[in-house]
Order: sequence, then C-alpha cells, then structure tokens
Amino acid sequence: MLATFISVFGLFLWLYLITLRGGFWRLTEHDRNLGGQNAAIPATYVVAVVPARNEIDVIEQSLASLFAQEFRGRFDIILVDDESEDGTGEAARRCAEAHDASSRLTVLSTRGPDAGWTGKLAAMQHGFDHVRKLPIDPDFVLFCDADIEFSPHVLARLVSGAKERRAVLTSLMVKLRCESVAERWLVPAFIFYFQKLYPFRHVNDPEHPMAGAAGGVMLVRPKALAAAGGFRAIRGALIDDCALGALMKAQGPIWLGLTEDVHSLRAYPRLADISRMVVRSAYAQLSYSPWRLAGALFGMAGAYLAPPYLTLFGESPARETALVSWLLMAQAYMPTLRFYGLSPLRAFALPGVAACYTWFTVESAWRHLCGRGGEWKGRYQAPQAQKAAQRFETSGEIETSREIEV
Repeated sequence: MLATFISVFGLFLWLYLITLRGGFWRLTEHDRNLGGQNAAIPATYVVAVVPARNEIDVIEQSLASLFAQEFRGRFDIILVDDESEDGTGEAARRCAEAHDASSRLTVLSTRGPDAGWTGKLAAMQHGFDHVRKLPIDPDFVLFCDADIEFSPHVLARLVSGAKERRAVLTSLMVKLRCESVAERWLVPAFIFYFQKLYPFRHVNDPEHPMAGAAGGVMLVRPKALAAAGGFRAIRGALIDDCALGALMKAQGPIWLGLTEDVHSLRAYPRLADISRMVVRSAYAQLSYSPWRLAGALFGMAGAYLAPPYLTLFGESPARETALVSWLLMAQAYMPTLRFYGLSPLRAFALPGVAACYTWFTVESAWRHLCGRGGEWKGRYQAPQAQKAAQRFETSGEIETSREIEV
C-alpha cells in the first residue's frame, strides 16, 4: 500500500510539472524569440557594470568580448574590483589598452561589503552609484559577471528586444561550460532545476506573480532600478538575481530566456567544484526553513528517487506506475540534454543526478547551521554566517581595546 501511494504521488508530481509548470522543460523562452531584431538606434547609451573578485584567469577574455560588441550606440564599461588580490584591475586595464578602449573603461576599487550586504550586490551598488553620477544618464545598465564571454551581436539584440517589450529588466541564462565529466552529468540538471523553480514563461508574463533573473546578464533601466530602491532593497539576498527579478517586476515587464551566444568561462572540472556552487545558495532557496528542507527532500525522493527504485524492485501496480513516472521524467529532461549537445539516453540517469543535488541541499543546510553558509571566494554570506563574523569582529575589537588599555 505504501509503495503504491509513493508511486502515485510521484506520477502526480510529474503530470503537474509537465502540464502546469509553464512548459519549462520545452526550452521555448530563448533570446532568438526576444524580438526587436533591428539594430538599436545610435542614440542609445549603455553602461556595463562588471563586479569582479580575483578573476585574473578570465577577465581579459570576458572584457575583450564586451569591447568587441557590434553596437551602434555608445557603450562604456565599469569594472568594480572587489578587493581582488590577483591583479584583476590591472589585467582589465591592459585589456582595454590592447583593444584601444581605455577611454571606455573605468576601474573602481572597493573595500569589501558593509555589514548586511553580500559581496556581489555591494559591488554592483558601488558601480550603480557611479553610474548615477555620470554627466549623461544611460538608457540601460548592463550588469554582467566577469567570467562570461559574449558573441558580438548580443548587446544590440538585448537593447532592441528590451525596447520593443518595454522591459525594465532583460536577463539571459548564459550557456554554462559543459566539458568535464562532472559538468556533462550535472550542469544540464542545474539548468533544468532552475527552469523548474522559475518557469521562464511565467516570469515573462506580466500578469503572473513569478519573478526571476539570471545574474550573468541583466540589462536594466536605471531609472526603474533607482525607483525600486536600488540594490540596497535586496542587499542581504544570497540569490541576488532572482531577488532583483522580483524587485524589478514590481516596476514593469521583465524577460528571462536562454541563449547560446553568451558562454560561461568558469570551469567546474570536479564534482566538488559543482557541489561548492550549489551548496552556496541551496538552503537560501528554501528560505533557511527546516520545514521547507524536509518538504524538498520528500519531494525529491518522491519525484526522482522512488520511480527507478520501485520500477526495479517494486510490485504491481506500484511498479508500472513508477515506470510511467520515470519515462515522463526522462522525456522532460531530454530537451535540456539536447540543448547541451548530449545524448538523450542520459535522461534515464537523472535520478542519480538528483541524488547528488539532494545531498548538496542537505550539505547547504548543515553549513548554514554551522555558521559557514553562503561561502564564496573566502566570504561567508548567509545571514547566520554574517552574524557569526560580526560577533568575531566585535570580540576582536574588544580584545584589541583591552590590550591598548593595558
């Protein structure tokens, strides 16, 4: 009886996901459908803000792709060097000189985030504050990561599409690197799960409450962002892109889609590298709630792990019901595998991949409870970790003052 209930529960989940979750698995929301394919008018002014922390290995390739944009308007770049220790800022200047673009690049330095801020959002706000002080207000601000590479026509497509849709935020999910064994097994699933959590069709529907964005490429109307309170309104958000999506959707239409013309340069050669990426924010996705964690684990077990187990070891009718769930699961995953040029047969191994992501989620919760949540490039950014760091700094200041008194 229990096995039958679990198998029916899993089947219900997959029927719901396939039919009522915005068709996320079909990958229809793509920048080739963004619209506005005509080149942007020359009067358009865009400023890119690129937060960078210790990106010496990729920054020159990334900036070179920005300097090479085939854009008829004015396009300047601000690199926010966020306490880099590897010469990222100097590498950026060398790149600008090599491309005869020194007049288009501004390098700002920060002293790290203030209390209550995550590092990336603090750097983005630093860059945005500089933009707001420019003598000419730009029409758009392009916030983009320092580890991605653009094809030459991307900016023109983004700007013209944003104008046609009157979007206050236009965002692209960059195509992640998928070369190592670990990447080929786990990266497509990351994109699949992201679209399941934030169905792009729902995000792009002005009447639907769902909001989201992808942090690698976000084209924003600066007046709308300023009216929403800027990044200060979401300064503690660990999943900063989706928080920005929610903030901006209150200001007007937003759009989120896939692209094959912006590629991530970040390599995740080992399982541990992908684990670190997911563990950083998985528990934040659950709002740091133990109850939501329990619900997520139950849902993952019912949707992904139970179908193959009951298919192989269960009895009728649970076995047949579970087999249907497994087939639906594989069918839903195949378009994402094709998008990454991988064999659709890998779809039948999705339960094993899901087991890895389930473990990543548990580890994320455990790290948060230990005060080490949200770790990224030497910073612990989850709320509990920030509080622990503040307590440590405060106690250090007290001890220092005592030593001075003595």
